[in-house]
Amino acid sequence: MPLIDRLAARKVSGETPEPAPAQGLSVVEGRREEEAAAPGARSAPTAPAEDVQIGRLAKPLAGIKTSIHGLLVERYADDIDIGDRDGVRSRIASVTEDYVRTEGISLTRLDYGHLLEALLDEILGLGPLQPLLDDPEITEVMINHPQQVFVERRGRVMLSPVAFEGASQLRQVIDRIVSTVGRRVDESSPMCDARLRDGSRVNVVLPPLALDGPCMTIRKFSREKLGPADLIAIGSCTPDMVRFLEAAVRTKLSILVSGGTSSGKTTLLNILSSFIPPEERVITVEDSAELQLQQEHLIRLESRPPNVEGAGAVGIRELVRNSLRMRPDRILVGECRGPEALDMLQAMNTGHEGSMSTIHANSPYDALSRLETMVLMAGTDLPSRAIHKQIASAIDVVVQTERLRGGARKVVSIAEITGLKDGETQYQELFLFQQQGVDAQGNAVGRHSANGNRSVFLQHFVERGEVIDPAIFDPGRGGG
Repeated sequence: MPLIDRLAARKVSGETPEPAPAQGLSVVEGRREEEAAAPGARSAPTAPAEDVQIGRLAKPLAGIKTSIHGLLVERYADDIDIGDRDGVRSRIASVTEDYVRTEGISLTRLDYGHLLEALLDEILGLGPLQPLLDDPEITEVMINHPQQVFVERRGRVMLSPVAFEGASQLRQVIDRIVSTVGRRVDESSPMCDARLRDGSRVNVVLPPLALDGPCMTIRKFSREKLGPADLIAIGSCTPDMVRFLEAAVRTKLSILVSGGTSSGKTTLLNILSSFIPPEERVITVEDSAELQLQQEHLIRLESRPPNVEGAGAVGIRELVRNSLRMRPDRILVGECRGPEALDMLQAMNTGHEGSMSTIHANSPYDALSRLETMVLMAGTDLPSRAIHKQIASAIDVVVQTERLRGGARKVVSIAEITGLKDGETQYQELFLFQQQGVDAQGNAVGRHSANGNRSVFLQHFVERGEVIDPAIFDPGRGGG
């Protein structure tokens, strides 16, 4: 259904708009700019109720926007080309000028511009969310309920002044997002994972599960693709660590990236994939497509939820199994979280070494323990020793990421699997990050260093043409 028809449906549904402001509304030119720049002006986290914005608008102008939006639906419901942004903007400007003149409303140039942008966001974008998505400094948008939107900016979470007109407007935005990727979310299926066109990850929970109204979390991805040099520049890891990881990927060691929520696992997996030789065939398997690989020889698979009748679901496990029939050189599982772990391990042990995945865990040890638990979820009656043997032979390197105090994301450990001992998977750390405290701004302070253990894969690297200076493993060697 075209977007403008969905907007028209809102009017047909009988939703009562906010009353428009009284005629003769006047705003003194430049007053808001002066207030924003005044000493002691408060930031978004403590914005009072009267400063709440509906998208790009201050609350007093939201009623005007609602009235103009209704006129746009009446005049152009059947004649809007959402692909013609300039044409839509021109029609919005024409209707806005007519309405303001007819109602005798006085607007500043700044408010007039914000009004046009808010209407454009409502018709072509995601309404109040659009300015947050357009802000490159915002990395996450967390909507607790229609009147409370938090954002993460430069690693710190703060309350945004943006709000929705009500639950119905938020539901409209949610439906617009999930419908573009063939998903559905309603009272019978109140949870959903989806993505935006740019690859940003979206999670939605609706009532009755969400008690205060629809809630949504958007994990934005940087429009600029990060590379290995960026990891070094931001202090996430050292050149020695990057060199080791590059050699590990190029010589087809299987890598598990472990970490907590929002610790940079997917970003790191994207960067590691840049070391894969271009001639290799790569298949990615994900619940909701997030990986942004640059390889030309690439196939992307995404799971499918059940339809309205509860049938037709295709899970990660089925996709992993099917990918084995597609002649892959490497398989990348976006996140390992269930019984697909067994299929992934078997793939790594049957000629698909060099594969990679991510897992939620707090340490390399916890990652291996969780992997064992997920294998058991597959319903196989394997003894613990057999599972440990599978893990030890399939996984070569575990890279641990962590989001430290202050929001910095770092690689805090690189460990390699060394084999089995007494039925337990053994590993040794090669590099680690040692936190030494926090600075005056509350940011974690520390340094990376080598742990003194020589990699058991040094000869493997030589045989595959990747020569590494053994000095990078010397005790205490680091870089920041």
